[in-house]
Amino acid sequence: MTRTGTQRHPVSGGYAGPVSGSGYGNTWRKARTSALTKAEAASPLARRPYDLRHACVSLWLNAGVPATQVAEWAGHSVAVLLRVYAKCIAGQEDSAQQRVDVALNSSTNSPQTPVDDRTVPDTAG
Repeated sequence: MTRTGTQRHPVSGGYAGPVSGSGYGNTWRKARTSALTKAEAASPLARRPYDLRHACVSLWLNAGVPATQVAEWAGHSVAVLLRVYAKCIAGQEDSAQQRVDVALNSSTNSPQTPVDDRTVPDTAG
């Protein structure tokens, strides 16, 4: 990561190099302290910037976004995504079963009968 000025252009001079890990971490800690309550700041909530990425991927999965789409957005293979985040999507069995039930019921309660155009009376005058 490099520093940018107010116009989003790289800063020149002694501050133009990459941001150090400690500088990044110190800034993150100050931002957390400023943005969170004391109890939240004492918790593991967003302890590292990477935690926000993890929270986002977990949210997408728990919102029902297909794993293939989440993997693409996160830059993972589906196998890696499921290995890392499987524990985050546990407990969704009931909602998954409901979706299957709805799909099965909608297909058995309203069969799709093809319309034969030859049997429809011509109503054009």
